[in-house]
Amino acid sequence: MTVSDTALRGRTRFREIVVSHLWSAKRHIGVAVGCLLGMTCMELLAPWPFKIIFDYILLQKPMPPSLSFLDALYQAWPLLILIGLAASTAVIAVLSGALSYGQSFVVSKIGHRLVHAIRQALFFHVQRLSLSFHTQARSGELLAKLAGDTKTLRNAYTDIPLSVAGHAVTFLGMFVVMFVINWQLSLIILATMPIVVTALFTLSRKILTSTQAQRKQEGQITSRLNEVLSSISLVQAFGRERFEQRRFEQESAGNVHTGIQTARTTAAVTRVVSAIEALGTAATVCFGAWQVLKSRMTPGDLLIFLSYVKSFYGPVKNLSKLSTQFSQATVSADRIADLLDIEPDIQDRPDAVKATHLRGDIRFEHVSFGYLEGCPVLRDLSFQILPGQRVALVGPSGSGKSTLVSLLLRLYQPSGGSITFDGRDLAEYERESLRHEIGVVLQDTLLFRASIADNISYGAEHAALEQIVEAAREANAHDFILRLPNGYETIIGERGSTLSGGQRQRICLARALVKQPSILVLDEPTASLDQESAAYIREAITRIHANRTTIVITHHLVRMELFDHILVLDQGCLVEQGTHRALLERHGLYTNLYARQSDDLVPLQSSNLT
Repeated sequence: MTVSDTALRGRTRFREIVVSHLWSAKRHIGVAVGCLLGMTCMELLAPWPFKIIFDYILLQKPMPPSLSFLDALYQAWPLLILIGLAASTAVIAVLSGALSYGQSFVVSKIGHRLVHAIRQALFFHVQRLSLSFHTQARSGELLAKLAGDTKTLRNAYTDIPLSVAGHAVTFLGMFVVMFVINWQLSLIILATMPIVVTALFTLSRKILTSTQAQRKQEGQITSRLNEVLSSISLVQAFGRERFEQRRFEQESAGNVHTGIQTARTTAAVTRVVSAIEALGTAATVCFGAWQVLKSRMTPGDLLIFLSYVKSFYGPVKNLSKLSTQFSQATVSADRIADLLDIEPDIQDRPDAVKATHLRGDIRFEHVSFGYLEGCPVLRDLSFQILPGQRVALVGPSGSGKSTLVSLLLRLYQPSGGSITFDGRDLAEYERESLRHEIGVVLQDTLLFRASIADNISYGAEHAALEQIVEAAREANAHDFILRLPNGYETIIGERGSTLSGGQRQRICLARALVKQPSILVLDEPTASLDQESAAYIREAITRIHANRTTIVITHHLVRMELFDHILVLDQGCLVEQGTHRALLERHGLYTNLYARQSDDLVPLQSSNLT
């Protein structure tokens, strides 16, 4: 599929979201259109009471046949008619205000719901994207698209189209009335329109270009903020606050310059229209006054004409502002469509089956994988893990242990070979059901700012409190949880900052256990923990082994005799496998790794390996 095809696909998806929402809101749009037409009528009617007062009451000109009913009333109650005409201007203003309020409320309601629909669709799409995308994408840029760009679109498909339509109807209606009143004055105003349109078109293109640059810079700034704030402990530990301040200042200064340029161009549009309006008004006053002196039009006609001229250029000014908003919305829509273009690398097959109650029979057959082409991380791996086995993955840093787990979870797809669970290829399972059958404790203890109960139940959405407590007991977490101020309802800090490393790790273990997985995967569960915390984790692992396959990635070769099988990786290759004692007898890589961490290796060899 070509780049143009994927771009078209993303824009088609975006268009479908917008059209679907607008179709569901068609009644509200109908109300908004009705309010808009009413406002246009009020604007056209607004100056007419003044014409009647000026021409037929103050100047006492004979009323035309269409107003003969007012003539009789005026003869009988002149003051009452004068008050009524004056009051009609207030009524028109009140009606116009009420219609404007109704339109604003309805359009705002449609706009907010449209933003909600786009954000929901975009958030769902981003979550489905493969881990390879998220490891390369800048989180700040994604936040800018999810929050900033979607908000920019709020008025793009509701308020702006209705405003443009309203301005067009008002523009056309006024011009028709003006032409009927005096076609010569109308031609003077019409002659200024090509200049206005040319200025709007030229400056709008500049606004679009500067807006594109500004949105890109805003995404970079958001990424920088997110990166620094999420690593604030590192920044402070290395005393790099001033360095980060200077770097942020440079990026922010570029955005300020672009923003000023956009604002300057927008202001230029308004000033150009204002200048043309002044010239058009001056010419109208001059020529119109001369027409009144020649009795070719009445003062009331000139008053209406001047009132329309003022309102005539109003929509043009508003169009210049709407042009800026539309340029921003266009850039945001393109950025969102570009994100929707991206497809997950790993997708379920149409005939995928649900993974339920797996036995835990795992087989790797000649599996290879690399994050970058030409840079393999795993090379021709072949091994089998039997149901219910407790298996350790060991090896030097960078040997591919965590990558192997990522393949088990289908976070990545092998570039060669196959992985099977219970005799079925991994790709034949639905991803969601497969991941539900695998409990994972990551090396990085990720927790949410929520209650401990909510963090544990994240592993099983509908877990009852009894299940949460049981999982915590299995993970050796129940006792310390009860000592917290509010027990299981204690709110922890973001990323678990108010808990110790060992406590966080045990909460993560409980989160993996609460869904009763068929397979349990622990990635460096005792890394960076003190001996007491590590002992709690190892004791929990010993107890939770029953009826499930357990895979533990570890650098700490402590109590390795508890594992049924050990896989030793080095530079992406499986170099050794077997039990703890069998691997020691081979005097290979495992023996060397073990010797660096254990003082008991020499007596063990002298008594058992001679």
